Amino acid sequence: MVRTEVNRGKRATHMQVFPHHRLSVLSPRYSILQAKLAVVLSLLSLTLAACGYQFRVEGAGPVIGGSSAPKANAPRLQIVDFENMTFQPNIELRYTAYARREFSQSSGARVVADGQPADLILKGRIDGIILPTIDFTLQGTFESRATVNVTATVEDAKTRKKLWTQTVAASSEFFMTNDLQFNQVLQTRAIEQAGRLAAADLAMRFQNFMDLRDRPASASAPASGASSGAPQPGKPGAGGTAGQQTP
Repeated sequence: MVRTEVNRGKRATHMQVFPHHRLSVLSPRYSILQAKLAVVLSLLSLTLAACGYQFRVEGAGPVIGGSSAPKANAPRLQIVDFENMTFQPNIELRYTAYARREFSQSSGARVVADGQPADLILKGRIDGIILPTIDFTLQGTFESRATVNVTATVEDAKTRKKLWTQTVAASSEFFMTNDLQFNQVLQTRAIEQAGRLAAADLAMRFQNFMDLRDRPASASAPASGASSGAPQPGKPGAGGTAGQQTP
């Protein structure tokens, strides 16, 4: 290595040899080589990190609220077309399709098509749609929300007796733009998304109802003698005295 010093206007060149493992100043060629080596090591580390085990899951995944497949003895459920009580056209068909899909996945019942024998009948009604504003200024509205109210009633197919009734509300937000036609599209998509959420909520609540109805009684019925209140031999009676056995 060459080190140049300036001493009183005279230039002097001094040669100084450093050990190889104690170089304090690197040459430009060595710096470029070190930079290339660092880049290669970085790419190698990324390649090694990307190489790992890959897991693949086949079949349907877990469903919130219950298993994806109904039981063999599950009741047959027929879902008729929903009734639309709002001014939004043609959403009853989509809401009916959402309910059939969600109830077939996680309701504890086997959904059957129209015309097939059924044990239960579900009737749905879209009660209302509310479109409140979330974010706005004096210049206009930036974000809105679509809230739907849906009521579902399940009745026995033979006796027409109402077994279960539930009303749920679901919401979905959407942004507003300066294009009125595009805003209508966004509003429709938000109403549809709220319908999916309402159908999933109804299916989960109906499955909870079915689980509670089919659950066996935790406590068995008391014996006939104990339920009548008559004193038993050798046991205290209702007044606190021991019952006496008659000869």
